[in-house]
Amino acid sequence: MATFFFCGIGGIGMSAIALYLQKKGERVLGSDRSFDKEQNLEMKNRLLKEGIKLFPQDGSGVTKEIDFLIVSSAVEESILDVKKALELSIPIKKRADLLADIFHTFNKRIAIAGTSGKTSVTAMTAHILYHLEKHPVMINGGIMLNSYHHEEPSNLIFDTGDTIVIEADESDGSIELYNPFISVLNNISLDHKPLEEIKPLFEKFLARASLGCVINLDCEHTKTISLPNKKIVSFSVEKDKSATLFAHDVSQSPQGISFVLNNKKYSLPFIGIHNLSNALTAVCACLLMDIEVDEALSALATFKGTHRRLEKLGSVQGITVIDDYAHNEEKIKATLLALKELLAPDEHLFVVFQPHGFAPLKLMKEGLIQMLTQELNEQVSFLMLPVYYAGGTVDKSISSFEVVEPLFMSGKKAVCFESRDLLEKHILDRVKPKDTIVVMGARDSSLSDFAGKILNDLKEAVKGV
Repeated sequence: MATFFFCGIGGIGMSAIALYLQKKGERVLGSDRSFDKEQNLEMKNRLLKEGIKLFPQDGSGVTKEIDFLIVSSAVEESILDVKKALELSIPIKKRADLLADIFHTFNKRIAIAGTSGKTSVTAMTAHILYHLEKHPVMINGGIMLNSYHHEEPSNLIFDTGDTIVIEADESDGSIELYNPFISVLNNISLDHKPLEEIKPLFEKFLARASLGCVINLDCEHTKTISLPNKKIVSFSVEKDKSATLFAHDVSQSPQGISFVLNNKKYSLPFIGIHNLSNALTAVCACLLMDIEVDEALSALATFKGTHRRLEKLGSVQGITVIDDYAHNEEKIKATLLALKELLAPDEHLFVVFQPHGFAPLKLMKEGLIQMLTQELNEQVSFLMLPVYYAGGTVDKSISSFEVVEPLFMSGKKAVCFESRDLLEKHILDRVKPKDTIVVMGARDSSLSDFAGKILNDLKEAVKGV
């Protein structure tokens, strides 16, 4: 039994690996500055419940008995836990390296990659395999809303089979660490890195697959990838009839999405064309595992979704509050399209967006402005919070105002706020029955709390009427 100390254990990717090792019988300890601030308490309680011992992030938990200190790519050497490990000569390992070590102990290795949707596809693929009793392990970057093995919803499925499904991240280059049995590429778009940097990473990732690959024919950057010596399955929604899975005659309602595939009509209980693409991606991966389309889609009909992926928190007088992880141009557009599709002519959509970092906002600013100029209309208000700052030394020479100003000047309902309280007041003063409020953003776990606060304050406002 080895002893692992996770610095930043509350992170969604770190916690899944920590939980996996704990269930494998290793000794797991950890710290997280969000816990020290009395934030992210649901994750803290989940870790404590599993028997993981937590410490303040002040170096006190790092002792000579620790075999490895695990850090994410975002952790800096100035953090006291890291300083203490260096003083004690404790080996420091990155999260991605540890995940790769775990991944390669399995025979059937499925890695889900892509700029957008990989968390949902990872969850969907694992859900199908679990439902069909393939006994998978899943290590994911999001909490699934289904419950497995009668446990609470988690970012981990821990089972006894020889199949593992993981989310493979390209933002820090760690995708290069994985040698999959099946490589899945959902899409390629601008996010953490320029396209000319990330496309070669994805192409090499696909080339390393030992069994086969899944390709999205609806994405201009993935459909042109050539893999002459690989078994390929592909998918398309309404665009490319040459795809292995071609969905057409798509219709949507608040209850879900319907479509025709292989001359048969199917329905799935989630909204948005992007979620249909995610579902087809997962089904393609399962095709490579010799699972029939009917079986896979039948299993997906029981899938409840993933935390913060168009997650409906509740409704008050028909006003719906949604929590969503969208944080780049493509993801924000997908959420906008999904929710606009369901609006009646007299209904309004309030979009709350907090950029997840200064560098990502600087990279995507122009594309984001261009997309929003096209997609915002009279029925949509775009409300921005200040850029999320997680600490450390970063260039803060860009602000949310630089996105909002050109939108406002072009006549869009776009406003920038200095605080969450001011933004919420703006919404509560204007929202009416049957409107929709969606809170978007990544990295900051307190965004879910903010969405919940809006819902609770709506309930209190109704009581006071």
